[in-house]
Amino acid sequence: MSPITVDVSQNGQVSTSNSIFEIGDEDFSRLSEKPKPINTERKRSFDEKSFSELSITMSPRPFYRNSENSSRVFEPVDSIYSSGGRSGFDTPRSENGFEPHPIVAEAWEALRRSIVYFRKQPVGTIAALDHSEEKLNYDQVFVRDFVPSALAFLMNGEPDIVKNFLIKALRLQSWEKKVDLFKLGEGVMPASFKVHHDPIRNTETLVADFGEAAIGRVAPVDSGFWWIILLRAYTKSTGDSSLADMPECQRGIRLILSICLSEGFDTFPTLLCADGCCMIDRRMGIHGYPIEIQALFFMALRCALQLLKPEGEGKEFIEKVVERLHALSFHMRNYYWLDLKQLNCIYRYKTEEYSHTAVNKFNVMPDSLPDWVFDFMPTKGGYFIGNQAPLMIVKLLPLGVLLWLLTAACIKSGRPQIAKKAIELAESRLLKDGWPEYYDGKTGRYIGKQARKHQTWSIAGYLVAKMMLEDPSHVGMVSLEEDKQMCPRVKRSASWTC
Repeated sequence: MSPITVDVSQNGQVSTSNSIFEIGDEDFSRLSEKPKPINTERKRSFDEKSFSELSITMSPRPFYRNSENSSRVFEPVDSIYSSGGRSGFDTPRSENGFEPHPIVAEAWEALRRSIVYFRKQPVGTIAALDHSEEKLNYDQVFVRDFVPSALAFLMNGEPDIVKNFLIKALRLQSWEKKVDLFKLGEGVMPASFKVHHDPIRNTETLVADFGEAAIGRVAPVDSGFWWIILLRAYTKSTGDSSLADMPECQRGIRLILSICLSEGFDTFPTLLCADGCCMIDRRMGIHGYPIEIQALFFMALRCALQLLKPEGEGKEFIEKVVERLHALSFHMRNYYWLDLKQLNCIYRYKTEEYSHTAVNKFNVMPDSLPDWVFDFMPTKGGYFIGNQAPLMIVKLLPLGVLLWLLTAACIKSGRPQIAKKAIELAESRLLKDGWPEYYDGKTGRYIGKQARKHQTWSIAGYLVAKMMLEDPSHVGMVSLEEDKQMCPRVKRSASWTC
């Protein structure tokens, strides 16, 4: 099957149309002219005063701030995208006296080496710089993998690469997508893309993968959600809503939502996911309703609610999003929480119950509970179930987050010391171990058996976590204020403390 490609005229001529799909690659700067400012005022939980009350001493911030609207004012960078580019984090010591950890400069240098260019414009970062083995698809720009890289660049005052990526991914979404003879939904975002160089014609072409090259030939469920979340992060960071307000971006958001909000056979507000369609590229037995996708779905819906314009079709989608958010919040809080009391109820479940009076609503088989769960479950507190599907509960999720997400959660919950310890542990291992993709073992003592080294999202994730801890206001890019309307009025176990 031939790959889906996108080609643009090499001379980069600009059409008279306002469509971003007809703007030449060397004319991206036009999009940033006269940006429309948005309200970037932070609420109490994200202002400088509230973070100063945390029980950890934060280092001075490496950025300056505008006293009027708290928008970030960045210092100019001579060569912002060259591998030798300098920033407040890749210099031995920044002007305000902040002394970074020695591996920070190494991380920034590695991240810059991973940048991918298309027509001399930076459009993303490759998944890994591991030259020890066959590259496979690690030389591509993955939508999900680029998110921590994008956040690192945004926090460091380099938004152009993020804007270029968002536009390129949106352009790829607009192309027809087929796997064999079957056409995919119009709103599907690519899992990844790469730049194909033709030395004979001296041209560059983007080649996208929508699942036709993936293990199991599974289309990505999460790419569209990450794109929406990153678009909101870009808008929040730069204060420029002109990109998100463009008709093409508004249409892209609606197309993604139209797929996941469509009414069909499913009786749950959660998303049914095929095995291998999210976060991982190996088939790992997650078929069902994995919590990571439901959480991503929830976050994308909340971000879309902030980005969608209420005019025209946007109004209808806003109403659908609000309705789904209420149902999804209720469902997750009720059916994904597992503590000792609920575990004992499941242990005594009867199966094949019928009617609205059924206690075992999802026909979970008690025998599907592994023996270790009973000893593992604490007497106080509990866990969210990692995946829920009819007949069985697959696994628990004690701590399934990446370093930068863990840091954001710790800061938002007022427990930054946990993140600080995690970052210190990462600093003692990551560079020495070659920035591996993951670790094996219960305590993470071993480098993953199939883990690629020099993994870009490991590098970027560390940098983002580090910058969040030093300037907690960055958390606002990936965190939303609590929506009291999303909290359903239901009775919970005494162990629920969220």
